[in-house]
Amino acid sequence: MTIIADGGSTKCDWILLDESGNQVLKTRTRGLNPAVVPREDLYVRIKENNDLPGLFGKVSNLDFYGAGCGTETPRTALRLVLEDLFPGAQVTVQEDVAAAVYAATTEPGIVCILGTGSNSCYYDGKDIHTPVASLGFSLMDEASGNYFGKRLIRDYFYKRMPVVLAQEFEKRFDLDPDVIKQNLYQKPNPNTYLASFAEFIFTSEEVNGYFYKLISEGIIRFIDYRIMCYKEAQSVPIHFVGSIAHFSKDIIEDCMKRYQLDLGNVIRRPIDGLIDYYRIHKLNVATQN
Repeated sequence: MTIIADGGSTKCDWILLDESGNQVLKTRTRGLNPAVVPREDLYVRIKENNDLPGLFGKVSNLDFYGAGCGTETPRTALRLVLEDLFPGAQVTVQEDVAAAVYAATTEPGIVCILGTGSNSCYYDGKDIHTPVASLGFSLMDEASGNYFGKRLIRDYFYKRMPVVLAQEFEKRFDLDPDVIKQNLYQKPNPNTYLASFAEFIFTSEEVNGYFYKLISEGIIRFIDYRIMCYKEAQSVPIHFVGSIAHFSKDIIEDCMKRYQLDLGNVIRRPIDGLIDYYRIHKLNVATQN
């Protein structure tokens, strides 16, 4: 049996497929970003799931696609954890952009991730190219959940948030400066903590002027830094994967018109597209509904 896992910083989806490509199990753990989650916590987060421990000795292949797996050190750390827990499995660990590509397209295009974090790559129809290294939430991640979370917190404390929204923001979140600093500088997963504030934008009943400006500025920064860096940008579709992309689709489309870019597929959860990819390209069976 084969497990495919799509791991973000907030959550990780696991799908178990049998030899015919049938979905046997779908389950979820907390996020498993090895760049921010200590190795011992990776073990805890997998073992605390009710379904996975029963599969530790039964899986033959485990392909993990995850945030934080773009550089060798965290990628190796996670691979060793998975090999330890699934001793009979052939384990591969790849960056989350690979899952995004397989879920979004089989043709050349630029594929972008806008979730808790952000990233982009160019897919030439065969190989994935990532010329810009992803340095994580504190230096990059434009237009991601943690990017918008930082913007909201800063705007609130600098009193740049409209008064009515600031009052609602106070009701929704604990904005004690000591609590914020403790979560950012002393507790694990500061990127996930920051991204939790972005829900304030995307769970509102309407996209008002303040939210539209906030989102569009982030999208423009992402386009400038993570799309226009590819010489192919204006000749291939631009696909987006992730919850932030899903909820911002109309604004993304508006922003892309300024650059004469072609919006391709927008996919909220790449794991479903991955299943079809595995059935067709890995397991060599017809797509099943």
